[in-house]
Amino acid sequence: MLDQIKKIPLSFSQIINMNVGFFGIQYSFGLQQSAVTPIYDMLGASPDEIPILNLAGPMTGLLVQPIIGALSDKTWSPKWGRRKPYFLVGAILCSVCLFLFPFSSALWMAAGLLWILDAGNNTAMEPYRAFIADKLVDEQKGLGFQAQSFFTGLGQTLANVSLFIFPMLLVGKTGSLPTWVYGSFFLGAVCSIATVWWSMRTTPEIPPTEEELKELRKEPFSLLLPFKEVPAAIRAMPKVMWQLALVYLFQWYALFCYWQNSSKSVALSVWNATPQSDPKLYEEAVSWTGLVNGWYNIVTFLTAFLLAWMAKKYFAKHVHFFCLVLAGIGFLAFPHIGNKYLLFVAISGFGIGWASMMGIPYLMVVGGLPKERYGVYMGIINMMIVVPMLIQTLTFGYILEHFLGNDPRKAVSFAGVLLLIAAVLTLRIQEKRNLGGEVVMQGGGH
Repeated sequence: MLDQIKKIPLSFSQIINMNVGFFGIQYSFGLQQSAVTPIYDMLGASPDEIPILNLAGPMTGLLVQPIIGALSDKTWSPKWGRRKPYFLVGAILCSVCLFLFPFSSALWMAAGLLWILDAGNNTAMEPYRAFIADKLVDEQKGLGFQAQSFFTGLGQTLANVSLFIFPMLLVGKTGSLPTWVYGSFFLGAVCSIATVWWSMRTTPEIPPTEEELKELRKEPFSLLLPFKEVPAAIRAMPKVMWQLALVYLFQWYALFCYWQNSSKSVALSVWNATPQSDPKLYEEAVSWTGLVNGWYNIVTFLTAFLLAWMAKKYFAKHVHFFCLVLAGIGFLAFPHIGNKYLLFVAISGFGIGWASMMGIPYLMVVGGLPKERYGVYMGIINMMIVVPMLIQTLTFGYILEHFLGNDPRKAVSFAGVLLLIAAVLTLRIQEKRNLGGEVVMQGGGH
């Protein structure tokens, strides 16, 4: 009850201000999803090497987010707060790596920078989930998580559209890569630090009570603390999080398949080109895919707040089920489309699904989490995201080569099937939420 007494409802503009930093973080993630694999291609990577070269994403997420979550739970500074120090450190790392990335002259350099960049992104993003749970009253948490979904769409829209616009403005090559890469990544470097600074400046954190401070002082702050706290939190994990983990296994495996193969799928289905057969046409396909992916992120930020309203009116799991079905159907259609303009129709389903994925699952589980462990549990949710991605990076090269004929179009169809399985599994989740002070459960076992 003390947690609720300290909190007051925030205005819509205050909720937007606290989440502006998510925009810069997601611009960076957008570049990772849409630009890094084509850059690997341009630096000479073969198709079956791509999953391993993208190992940075799942590995850093697996290690960094739960550690940062556990540390931020045990952090308090009267000047800097609890979550904000991690926002700032992560944003600085992101900005430096985004600035340096276009200067990559070899695969090893690009892959190395990706590891540091992804560590920075995860350091900045993890406390943001806990920041919502810390700051907002129960009735506003859905709006807060979907505000992050809105900025996910907006940030990734700018990242993907930059892949379409900058090639028209910055022609030719600089060093080993096209000049447009410099423009996209330099803009990301500015957005990353500037937006996080804005959120830190406009949004104070709620200070801990005397009782909470006593608890924090019982165990001195230590970098070894997460290695004790994370396993303990996993052992005590609520059942709803295990149910979400099964959904995430299929959902996030599918998304990594799409992100790795979307450009090559479009190049084959629309231009009948590969990076080796016609590099110029392939670069045109990459540019167009950036625009298509920009569109799904536009759909994401256009629908994010509608989904927040729907999740408040209905159970969040039903909203997520519906959105996953739309995304799965869109992926199944995507690789069979030869008209480049119709790709926007197919990917719209994923745009709605992405709006849900970035916010609704957190709303499904937050009601069952202890507030003193918000940070570590938000980090563990990210482990549920990156473990499927890690499995994908280790297994999908073999699947793609031996079962899908190294055809990126079949990889996208495979992703669609996995999303439909995830949708069915969502219906098994036992969701807990607070309606006017009354705790309501819905799921397979009431």
